[in-house]
Amino acid sequence: MTSSTASRILVVFGTRPEAIKLFPVIHALKADPRFECVVCVSAQHRQMLDQVLEIAGIVPDHDLDVMQPDQTLDALTANLLTGLGKVMDQVQPARVIVQGDTATAMAGALAAYYRKLPVDHVEAGLRSYNIYHPWPEEVNRKIIGSMASLHFAPTATAAAALLRENADPARVHVTGNTVIDALHWVSAKIEAEPSLAGGLAELEARFAQRRIIGVTSHRRENFGEGMDGIARAIREIAAKPDVAVIFPVHLNPNVRRVMNSALVGLDNVALIEPLDYPHFARLINIAEIMLTDSGGVQEEAPALGKPVLVMRETTERPEGVEAGTAKLVGTDAATIVTEISTLLDDTEAYEAMARAHNPFGDGHSSARIVELLANEIGFEA
Repeated sequence: MTSSTASRILVVFGTRPEAIKLFPVIHALKADPRFECVVCVSAQHRQMLDQVLEIAGIVPDHDLDVMQPDQTLDALTANLLTGLGKVMDQVQPARVIVQGDTATAMAGALAAYYRKLPVDHVEAGLRSYNIYHPWPEEVNRKIIGSMASLHFAPTATAAAALLRENADPARVHVTGNTVIDALHWVSAKIEAEPSLAGGLAELEARFAQRRIIGVTSHRRENFGEGMDGIARAIREIAAKPDVAVIFPVHLNPNVRRVMNSALVGLDNVALIEPLDYPHFARLINIAEIMLTDSGGVQEEAPALGKPVLVMRETTERPEGVEAGTAKLVGTDAATIVTEISTLLDDTEAYEAMARAHNPFGDGHSSARIVELLANEIGFEA
C-alpha cells in the first residue's frame, strides 16, 4: 500500500501517563504502511510529557503548549477544545485516537465529535462509579465513552462496564493495556543501555541495607486533607530503621508544599524530582512496595511483581484488587502505616500480592489495536 492511500490517524494526548500508554500505539501505526500517524500534544503536563517523548523518539507534529500555573479546569478545557479543533481542521484526519480520561482526551473527543470524526478510545471502560473519585477523570472518560467509535478496553471488566452502558458489543474490544507494552519496551531498552536508568545508582547505594518503598501522589481529590494524611504516613513509616522512601514529587504545588513541609530533612526519605520513564521503571524494580494514588502504577508494578497500596477510596481498576496485586488503603495515615507494616513484617502477605497474576495485559495490546483499526477502515490484514 502506498502512502497516498494510507489512512490518516490523529493521535491526541497531553500528559505523561497518556504518552506512556500511547507511544507503543504510535510506534505500531508509524511502522504500518496502511496508516499515516499524525501526533498532536497539548502539553497539559509540559516537562513530564517531554521526558517520555524523548525516550520514545516521538516528535509531535503539533504542540499546543497549554500548560499554565494553577490553571482552572474550565480555562484549560476551553483552550484545549479550541486548540485541538484548529489542529483537526488543519490535519483533516480520518479518525482520532485518545487515551484514558484527561482533560485533553475529553476535549479531543469532543472536538472530533463536533466535526463528525470517529473517535477511538484507548483504555476504555474504566469506572469507579463515583464522579468525584477520581475527579474529574471519572466524568471525562464517561463523556468519551458516549461518543467513541471503537472502545479498546484493557480488560474484560472494563468491557463489561461499557456493555452495561449500552455500548454496541461489536465496537467493544478487549485488547489488554498498552502500559504493559510500554513497560516491556522500556525494560528491553534499559537492558541494552543501562545508563538510561543509572541516575538512581547513588540512592540505591545509600539505601542498600534498607527496604525501599516507592511513592507517587498527585490526585486532585487528595489535595488538602488527603495529602496531609499521606505525608504523615510517610513520615511515620520512614521512622523504621530498615525502611527508606524514594518519592519523585509531582510538580503540582499542591503536592510539593505539603511534602516539602512534612518530609524535607528526613535521612531515609529521598524527595526527588519527577523521574523520566526509564528511571521510574527502575524505581519500581528496586522497590519492595509501591505506595501510590496513580492509575498507571496499579498496572505497572504488578507486571514487575511488586505489591501496590492505592491511596484512594475507590479505583477504576478493580481487576488489580480482585486479583490481589493491589489494595485500597485510602489516605488515612494510620491505615496506610498499618498496611505497609503488614507487608513489611508478614512474608506470606507480601508474597500473596507479589505473586498474584497481573490482569492488565501481555505486551501485545498495540498490535491488536492497529489490526482492529485496519479492520474497521476496511484494510486487509
